[in-house]
Amino acid sequence: MRAIDLNADLGETVDGRPTADDEAMFAVISSASIACGGHAGDAASMREAVARAERHGVAVGAHPSYPDRAGFGRVAQSLDDAALRAELAGQLQALDAAGADIRYLKPHGALYHAAGADPVVARAVADVVAAHARARGRAIPVLGLGDALRDAAHAAGVPFVREAFLDRGYRADGTLVPRGEPGALRTDPDEVAARAVRLVREGRVDTVDGGEVAVHAASLCLHGDTPAAVAMARAVRRALDAAGVAVRASW
Repeated sequence: MRAIDLNADLGETVDGRPTADDEAMFAVISSASIACGGHAGDAASMREAVARAERHGVAVGAHPSYPDRAGFGRVAQSLDDAALRAELAGQLQALDAAGADIRYLKPHGALYHAAGADPVVARAVADVVAAHARARGRAIPVLGLGDALRDAAHAAGVPFVREAFLDRGYRADGTLVPRGEPGALRTDPDEVAARAVRLVREGRVDTVDGGEVAVHAASLCLHGDTPAAVAMARAVRRALDAAGVAVRASW
């Protein structure tokens, strides 16, 4: 049976209010990337997310970001290397303190895109993950896109897992359409579910210019704060189940 991981960015509370229906999302995913306080979340929300993950048998991933609560982590920051490493390590420690068994790390927002393209940022992310993994005596993969992060992960001895986005638009070169531009978000449950099945079967996804591009991924992502997130997640799970695709974490 074919298998795929289905992940979602969750635990993203802002001023004590959740940005997603976490309980509904946890019921259908296999991995949850939990906000660690950089762009959203706090000690209470992290503990709650970890408890939900345990109840639903969902793998917990760390979802650190630039320290940017005002911009929800989606605004590029100019941190020097030492400051970035300290920030990432602190966010991982915060999730540890909430009782998490961290199985992977996925950067959030602007940090995600910077790590995929900027070798300096990528090395910082990979090195922090590697140190955390050594302290726990097991591998901790990094989940993402981009050659810079892939290369830095390999250099640091960190497994790299490529993901695909079900609710984001793709350009012809395989990059994501920036948020705010036409076609950046996909919110139709049937369309997103069909995309999930095609990604597993064919490793291809449609692009905003009417073409398609090869996207080979071991994990599929849905953002918890995307409109219709729960309906899309349920539709994706039904479609994958019907196609004979097992939804499970590989870490």
